[in-house]
Amino acid sequence: MIRVVIADDIQILRQGLRAILSQDPQIQVIGMASNGKEAFECCKKEPPDVVLMDMRMPQYDGSWGIGAIKREFPQVKILVLTTFDDRETVDAAVNSGADGYILKEMEDEKVIQSVKMVCGGMQVFGGSVFEGIRRQMAPYKAKEEKDPGVLGLTARELDIMRCVARGMDNREIGAELFLAEGTVRNNISRLLDKLKLKDRTQLAVFTVKNHLE
Repeated sequence: MIRVVIADDIQILRQGLRAILSQDPQIQVIGMASNGKEAFECCKKEPPDVVLMDMRMPQYDGSWGIGAIKREFPQVKILVLTTFDDRETVDAAVNSGADGYILKEMEDEKVIQSVKMVCGGMQVFGGSVFEGIRRQMAPYKAKEEKDPGVLGLTARELDIMRCVARGMDNREIGAELFLAEGTVRNNISRLLDKLKLKDRTQLAVFTVKNHLE
């Protein structure tokens, strides 16, 4: 059973999300919060597997909640669910430690799938969020971009990075590139170490920001 806490400042949205997630017998909503601090308090009472976190909430926003939860409960996965895909909000979520970022326009079934994927250790990053980053990064001059050769990236590593940026999990990447799932996992670990990144979400953002996709 996947235990979930929902954090959103709008009550009707919290209730709607609870109804959506409750459709799946593998998911149990164990807490509801109206801001980041309340979400943190819910985790203190009973640590969930996943926190579904809005970003813009009064007093204690999503960034505050993500940071507080990750410091105290690093094993808890945090999936941001918001209406905003601007660079500032996305960066705030990623830098705070979010494990995934999706938009509220997403279909109900995909929200459920995203919760399961994040709980399973996969980073989920909605495709439309990447489109927003691409648009925002387009005016940057080429000299500000990272050269794959300078970074020492191999052709295989670049292929894997592109797949991660498309939101694919290890199994899907393996099928796409004809690699064993364990090989994909090891390559991603080496990439994170090489590029000094924390997780797949940061790897995906790095790939898009540097136009390597």
